[in-house]
Amino acid sequence: MPGLLTFGLVCFGQLFSIIDPFACVPIFLGLVGDRSAGEQRRVALRAALTCIVVLGVFGAAGAIILQFFSITMPAFKIAGGIILFVVGFEMLRARASTTRSTSEERHEAAAKDDVAIIPIGLPLLAGPGAMATVMVLAGKATSFGERCAVFGAVLAVAVTAFVVLGSATYFSRALGKTGINLIGRVMGLILAATAVQFIIDGAHDAFPKLFS
Repeated sequence: MPGLLTFGLVCFGQLFSIIDPFACVPIFLGLVGDRSAGEQRRVALRAALTCIVVLGVFGAAGAIILQFFSITMPAFKIAGGIILFVVGFEMLRARASTTRSTSEERHEAAAKDDVAIIPIGLPLLAGPGAMATVMVLAGKATSFGERCAVFGAVLAVAVTAFVVLGSATYFSRALGKTGINLIGRVMGLILAATAVQFIIDGAHDAFPKLFS
């Protein structure tokens, strides 16, 4: 059980660092900041549910997707690690990652009535980096319990995102731009380290004789 708990906490930490709901607060308020607090919470709830569904599907069907495209898990780990490193590096510089959403997508979303599913749920929360992370974590799971831990981590991060975005106005006032950037930089450092570990694991699996 301690080993399973540790695996679950690692999954939560890695997913939380890539999704980083605090970094989503300014964009969330930019899209729905003029709405009532109740409407903001409803948007946050739908976005969190979208995140659960998307990441749950990629976590459950990751192996099938890779097999369909004839992609090996080591290759996916290396590619996913590179993507995550780019995102983490941009977070360290306190810049919004364009792999999650571009300025054009955010501008187009501002004109929509319902932005919960797109772009907040997808790709702001469940972006390419998060999809890659959950697929790699699901690939690492060696037992039913560990697979459940991956999905439990997805659920926990989505619930955290709902709480943060549902209280986005409060967090924006309490943390300020500096506080949000500070959290983003810490998450970026963790994410960059996670990305490097993904690349190392992928290289080790692809070329085991070099590491023997």
